[in-house]
Amino acid sequence: MIQFHYQTEFDIPEAKKYTEWIIRVAQAYNSVIDEISFIFVTDQALLELNKEYLSHNYYTDIITFPYQENDNLMADIFISVDRVRENADGLGKSFEEELKRVMIHGLLHLLGFGDKTPDEEIIMRQREDDALKMFHVEQ
Repeated sequence: MIQFHYQTEFDIPEAKKYTEWIIRVAQAYNSVIDEISFIFVTDQALLELNKEYLSHNYYTDIITFPYQENDNLMADIFISVDRVRENADGLGKSFEEELKRVMIHGLLHLLGFGDKTPDEEIIMRQREDDALKMFHVEQ
């Protein structure tokens, strides 16, 4: 089950389409989603989570809290709508395109992909690009 929660003035467009896409991506990696909650927040709210739980005092676009007890995926994924919007502007991309990239980035972390080293970053970007191509594919 995938849920969307909003703690800011934002509502995900076509939530059903996003849900189906996220499930397809997980299935492509032979994974099953038990429950993932995407919580959309402000920069300030995510900064507070970053400080409290990760001891980081900086803005970020996403924080993923995995709760998996078995191979199935369970997590809360917090996304700063403010940061996604600012990053999209800075990269010359649409808000929706950057939002999808950030959402799938959180899922890829749950699937075991990292992004701490240059090699991991390259693989992460490739996986994100592959997943983004799957958004418009319907089964």
